[in-house]
Amino acid sequence: MCRRSRMGLLNSIHAGHGSMTSQEEPCKESRSNLIIRGFIEKHYSLRVVLLLFVLMGTSMVIGDGVLTPTMSVLSAVSGLRIKFPELHENYTVLIACVVLVGLFALQHYGTHRVGFLFAPILISWLACIGGIGIYNILKWNPSVVRALSPYYIYNFFRKAGEDGWSSLGGIVLCITGAEAMFADLGHFSKLSLRLGFTVVVYPCLVLAYMGEAAYLSKHREDLQSSFYKALPDRVFWPVLIIATLATAVGSQAIISATFSIISQCRALGCFPRIKVVHTSSHVHGQIYIPEVNWTLMSLCLAVTIGFRDTEMIGNAYGLAVILVMFTTTCLMFLVITTVWNRSVLWAALFAAVFGSVELLYLSACLAKVPHGGWLPLLLSLATLAVMSAWHYGTAKKQEYELQNKVCLDRFLGLSSGIGLVRVPGVCFVYSSGVSGAGNGVPPMFAHFVTNFPAFHRVLVFVSLQTLTVPKVAAQERFLVGRIGPAHHRMFRCVVRYGYKEGGRWGDHFSFENQLLVKLVEFLRLQQQQRQQLDAAGDGEEEDSSGEMEMSVMSMSSGEIDGKKKKKQVRFDLDLDLDLWRASEEEKELMEEREAGVSYMIGHTCVFAHESSSAVKKFAVNVVYGFLRRNSRRPAVVLGIPHTSLIEVGMAYRV
Repeated sequence: MCRRSRMGLLNSIHAGHGSMTSQEEPCKESRSNLIIRGFIEKHYSLRVVLLLFVLMGTSMVIGDGVLTPTMSVLSAVSGLRIKFPELHENYTVLIACVVLVGLFALQHYGTHRVGFLFAPILISWLACIGGIGIYNILKWNPSVVRALSPYYIYNFFRKAGEDGWSSLGGIVLCITGAEAMFADLGHFSKLSLRLGFTVVVYPCLVLAYMGEAAYLSKHREDLQSSFYKALPDRVFWPVLIIATLATAVGSQAIISATFSIISQCRALGCFPRIKVVHTSSHVHGQIYIPEVNWTLMSLCLAVTIGFRDTEMIGNAYGLAVILVMFTTTCLMFLVITTVWNRSVLWAALFAAVFGSVELLYLSACLAKVPHGGWLPLLLSLATLAVMSAWHYGTAKKQEYELQNKVCLDRFLGLSSGIGLVRVPGVCFVYSSGVSGAGNGVPPMFAHFVTNFPAFHRVLVFVSLQTLTVPKVAAQERFLVGRIGPAHHRMFRCVVRYGYKEGGRWGDHFSFENQLLVKLVEFLRLQQQQRQQLDAAGDGEEEDSSGEMEMSVMSMSSGEIDGKKKKKQVRFDLDLDLDLWRASEEEKELMEEREAGVSYMIGHTCVFAHESSSAVKKFAVNVVYGFLRRNSRRPAVVLGIPHTSLIEVGMAYRV
């Protein structure tokens, strides 16, 4: 929604610089769709509510990363008490904690080392429960197959009444895990997911539950542990081992999904700066976040030791899952109308069908809030507070930088008035996505020059932007332009990433080489443009501050990503014909690089203005300040070497 409209708040911070040729062409919009979009865009409060609603659903998914491993491992290990009734509950909790610690301790190795085991484990697990289900149906009550008739749904609620409605809070656990299927879309096609679910997963689950029902129809006293008690003695231990392995695989899926969604939130400015480790050089989506991993492990152990009871954990788990599903349904209504441009009636029908079922389950789960259901609400509120405070503080910081950007003429006048000295070398000045785009100088650099009137002979203002698209094509990643007249040797380079790839610059020296290669390509491109204008007989001078943007085939001027090949690159061309010295500039650029490369980055402290409200002061000074001090510094995230780093301290009053 942020990508195609002004309905969200993210696009105001992460708006793309220049057009993106890879974006889809907009479809014709109906009048009702325009009314919905315009109404939300017009009211800022609705945009805030929409963002908070999205962050709430995201927080629930992150909470799933705590509840899924806890519920899965503890329920699998509890099968030991079937064979050893005298085994104390403390021992099963201890074994579950050991399995959880081992699961999280292996995360830094990545899933690519053991991923080949996932499919055989899950196939074995599904085959086991499907086969055991068939065995129990045939042995205990073959007539249970009549449960496939929808009549028994009606009959169940007619007889059970309010108790039947209350039982929906437990029945929802049958579909837990479906809310995390989005994580599979990065690895499998939609067709393979549909086939895998309808042909393998769903039939095996139905057979397993029907087999349990057949067993319970003859053994009602075994209600609390029917799954393990329905197993034949000869297959008990193999099934227990496979069940434990399958819970580890299922937990791994939601842990990976949590890493992925937090990484994307961080790229979009909705989560503090954290370390993201790419565990595979071949598969981009396989990541590991140490801080999140150990936090999840600590919370899982705390829930396991604190609750001990799978019933209370199940209440919490069910509420988290159904809230994620209901949030998704509500947001899909807006996506169908404003992004897909489909009829409001179809969107309303979709929301009514799925939303009514989810609301029914949600109402039953809310009744279990006093019995463990409060846990996901507490986890999501804490995560929501962190995400919203970080987003608010970041938005205010970038808003201040945008408003206080120093215009080029004023900066050049200031430079000449204080006796500026140019020292040998190249300096990359890093700035935020908004303040670094377009003409002008970031306030951090102007502050530095005012207090220390010297800077390098070649200046490159680098702006790292994360756009509201998943990925940015390689030919549209770099935007290079000149700032001011050519003899100032000042350039700007906007580097654009999608929210699924933001932060993967790899080795910083390789990233630096790519930037310098793009600068050389830009200079050669200007020389070509000059030669073409001379050949056409156009000798008129152009305004040195004028810029044009065009897409060209860049020259093969070096190795990029280890391969020498032509790429389509976007550049901003400044047609300054008087001061054009392309070959000399290339030489000078290389000489200054040999003289030394420095990196300048701002170290800002954000404070609420003295006239601000108490709520704003608490959000900015206390919460955002705490998160900023305890998150990774920008220089560390970018991998900038300390020996070449210049940090400029500034205090912002927002």
